[in-house]
Amino acid sequence: MNQLLVALRFYATGSFQLVVGDTFGVSKSTVCQTVHRVTEAIAALSTKYIKIPSTMQDQRSTMQSFFGRSKMPGIIGAIDCTHIAIQSPGGEDAEIYRNRKGFFSVNVQLVCEPTGYISDVVARWPGSVHDSTIFDNSKLRALLETNQLNGCLVGDGGYACRRYMLTPLNNPTTAAERAYNSAQILARNCIERTIGMLKRRFPALKYGLRLKLSNTLRLIVATVILHNIAVTLGEDEPGDEDEQLQQYVAEKRLQLLCDTDAGQAPAHTAAAAGNQQAATAVRRALIDMHFA
Repeated sequence: MNQLLVALRFYATGSFQLVVGDTFGVSKSTVCQTVHRVTEAIAALSTKYIKIPSTMQDQRSTMQSFFGRSKMPGIIGAIDCTHIAIQSPGGEDAEIYRNRKGFFSVNVQLVCEPTGYISDVVARWPGSVHDSTIFDNSKLRALLETNQLNGCLVGDGGYACRRYMLTPLNNPTTAAERAYNSAQILARNCIERTIGMLKRRFPALKYGLRLKLSNTLRLIVATVILHNIAVTLGEDEPGDEDEQLQQYVAEKRLQLLCDTDAGQAPAHTAAAAGNQQAATAVRRALIDMHFA
């Protein structure tokens, strides 16, 4: 029980391991070993607690939930990525972890349902990698591409529009197009709220992690599992923090985690013209049939 409490304290405060050790009256090395041991045990439960809706009944239920909130039909998840700040991993490839804002990070892909339940997580890509690249190389995209999953995802304009990925229109001109964009934004809002909730629940993700890269990736998955358990049990959402204090602490953490040099923005890879045309045709059909 004490080992579990030490790990939870670290996740929930974002404190340095020395501070956590002082709280529990143990050494920093004991905290380090305990956090890694507990994190590995929790992360091993990912297939049980992080599940994309796979059965027809689960997919139908998720679609109904999205439709009830946004009037967007056929949606099984909202997708986006978020950066988790880390210390430089060192080595020849360290710079690929520097993101466009100039600090080292892991770019984590998340898919959620309207309840805030996270149904898919990909936590292995460097901060310089674009969101669409992560999705293009994910198992989730393969399942959608091969029709092993029914339904569509909703994402922001950083993703390529496909038959299973509905993105907003850049310049809506008709009433139907504006109605589609409004519904798409409502459906996508849950992922932004969920990312904020996850980082408020586990400030270690927000203020940055000073761990080995392999341990960092496991910790991200472990906190997603704990978040899903909290959502499933109906736990209260973590409250809003003092914004000024939050900004100050975040800035101080990033000063410890990264250099001050600005990074380069990753290049965006465009989808093939034929696939893009077919994908936008699906979006156009939805607008004409459902929102006109």
